[in-house]
Amino acid sequence: MIREMSVSGLFYPDESDEIQRYFEHFNKIYDAKLSLPDIKSKAVIVPHAGYVYSGFTANIAYKILKNSDIENFIVIGPSHKVGFRGISLCEDEGYDTPFGEIQNAQEIVNELKQMFNLKTLITHAEHSTEVQFPFIKYYLPHAKIVELIYGDAEPEVISEIIDFVLNQKNCGVIISTDLSHFYNLEDANKLDNICLNAISSLDTDMLDNGCEACGKLGVKAMLMSAKKLNLTPHLLDYRTSADASHDNARVVGYVSACFS
Repeated sequence: MIREMSVSGLFYPDESDEIQRYFEHFNKIYDAKLSLPDIKSKAVIVPHAGYVYSGFTANIAYKILKNSDIENFIVIGPSHKVGFRGISLCEDEGYDTPFGEIQNAQEIVNELKQMFNLKTLITHAEHSTEVQFPFIKYYLPHAKIVELIYGDAEPEVISEIIDFVLNQKNCGVIISTDLSHFYNLEDANKLDNICLNAISSLDTDMLDNGCEACGKLGVKAMLMSAKKLNLTPHLLDYRTSADASHDNARVVGYVSACFS
């Protein structure tokens, strides 16, 4: 079984050459104004909206990961369509993308099933994780992945999984989240700054005092693990949908960050 694309043509283009034009455009804008931080990272936080809105922000994190030489990634995102308790593991043999198939990291799947009793609880057709797959295939063409989607889950359990993964030699973690949804720009900036400050200071308590990220559980778990593993957070980019749409009335916030 192959995990088929479910949001291609909606959140990202159907054709690989069109996606590549997006990535080249993002890189041209970034490289003209900024220099990529000299950071080796095995863990990132990235957004998951349509590429026209959040692609630039996510692209910076993948430029960082490109230099990581990581062979396996766990992609962790919240469920938007199906309510359930726990964490669902995708056991398909691969993941389809417009750039070609990404192989499943079967050894990691087996270890996660054994250590954390993970099972496939829902059908995996979730955009929070899927929008990461073309980035991964383009920037890390030989990487293998495991997709984890969580519903009503304990961040401590997600953090234990992250700890295990980051303690493996060639494994990394991709945490997917957007920030506040559909506030005016001023209010969105205030709410999102709570999330940004929490990430910067590894303050999990701050997340519960106004952060409205849809993937807050995953972010909280990542911050827990970063504190335990003595990782340093680096904010890479923050913006809102208004940067692309110029609509300041109802915006969504996006952040990318990495940990070294």
